[in-house]
Amino acid sequence: MAAAAASSESADAAAAGPSTLSIYKAARRIKRRESTLYNALRSVADDAAFVAEIAALWPALPLVANLRCGLWRLELEFSTAIRFTWERGGCIIVDSTRRGKRFPDSMSKTIPIWCCVLNRAIERYRLQTNNKSAAVANKDAEKISESSNWDNSVHLPVWVLETEKNAIEGRIEEWTTQFESCGADIRSLALSLKKPLRPLWISQRTRIWLNEVPELESWDFTPIILVSASASGAVATQRMTSEFSWHYIPGAGDDEESWARGLTPTLFWKHSYDLLDGGPDLCNQLVADIVEKDRVYRAQRGEYSPQITAKPLKCSSHDGPFSNGDHTSIVQPMDSDPPTVTAMDKQNSSDGHILFWIGTSNLAVASTLQVGDSLAEVDCILNCDSTSNLPLTSSENSYLELPMVGSKDDRFSLMKNLPKAVSFANRNLIAGKKLLICCQNGEDISICVALAIITRLFDCDGFFDHGNSFLKGDVTKLEMRKRLVFVCKYAVNARPSRGNLKQVYGFLCSEKEQFSCLT
Repeated sequence: MAAAAASSESADAAAAGPSTLSIYKAARRIKRRESTLYNALRSVADDAAFVAEIAALWPALPLVANLRCGLWRLELEFSTAIRFTWERGGCIIVDSTRRGKRFPDSMSKTIPIWCCVLNRAIERYRLQTNNKSAAVANKDAEKISESSNWDNSVHLPVWVLETEKNAIEGRIEEWTTQFESCGADIRSLALSLKKPLRPLWISQRTRIWLNEVPELESWDFTPIILVSASASGAVATQRMTSEFSWHYIPGAGDDEESWARGLTPTLFWKHSYDLLDGGPDLCNQLVADIVEKDRVYRAQRGEYSPQITAKPLKCSSHDGPFSNGDHTSIVQPMDSDPPTVTAMDKQNSSDGHILFWIGTSNLAVASTLQVGDSLAEVDCILNCDSTSNLPLTSSENSYLELPMVGSKDDRFSLMKNLPKAVSFANRNLIAGKKLLICCQNGEDISICVALAIITRLFDCDGFFDHGNSFLKGDVTKLEMRKRLVFVCKYAVNARPSRGNLKQVYGFLCSEKEQFSCLT
């Protein structure tokens, strides 16, 4: 009897299982239904229209985008103005954030802190120069003496808590000293910046009277206008056009690998009208066709162009009519980076530069997609690109291929390959050869490898000493910052990721420990 009852209860539970849904699973499924490709692209286009309106208020200011989330919200003609220029009198920085915030933390705290640090570093430099010029004539004294009303205070938005403000203000002097000690070219900043930097915040909830928009010249500071492109949670998320209804997604441009199906910002804005006018039913197929045509186009020109495939995520029968195949993820080899570099991207990424020579170190960094005929300028090649092969040189000792991937794919890829990279560089630098270090975009992995070689084999003045100064000194983060500033001074397109820099630091520490054990 008891066994029969237990069997009956288990059968009832099994029958009730498919119809029983936890709140967590229900919320996840609702989110998947809303986070479709069409909704993401429509949200990006909606945010981009707002950014265009703000940019039209100050057309002289260049637009600078967060290269992942913010770049989706800048159309092609805007993305060419990535480089900050002091001569333009400021800039507009575009980013967005997920639901729940009006501004990301980078705009609320990080950028305001940097503005204050730069202002104080420039003020200190000008005061030092003025003191020196009192005794000795200085040709820059007249230009640099414009600091009588220089604002060096911290300007934070009103929603930052008072305790946080006090904590930040208490560390500004420390950060300024660290900035000065890392070897940054403060003199150039002091000569070119006429007014102190100051952040301003604009979101979709900001009210601006068009007849009262101030002219840039009327401000007594250099404006850093921080535009949060996404609407806040208070704005209705369900929206409609004359033909389609769609769900607004704040911060839709972030984590593009999980939703974009190989579509890049450049491709999106090139085909935006077709994609948005096609509606949610045709969006996936249109994107697939666009990405495949672009892949074939690049493959015919010898560029890296992997096959992009998408498979449905696991969806249960509860998804019902909403399970339309839109919940997909991109399937790519773990050792490949997303194919986000197009012909136009390559043209704009380094402003015409192919090889970036790092001072007189005989080291150069570049992208494997751009080197081409420039290979004749180097004697040996260290290829860190996991996606393409360069033409072999005359000697096998002059070419080393170490496929590396970013820290998001493998947290130890760089660290595992750096010993071989440094050994290869050491052999060729001893022979007086010119070494090229390249990765897919020439902005991250190759920069980190060059940083490791510069720190391990060169002294603090940038002269090759076989690593003697490294073995005698200490490995500190401050020393790494100095070397990174030195590399970025010449490789102006450098954008090393935090995860890869951590691996470089870990490698250098392990090298130091090994030497200490031997001695």
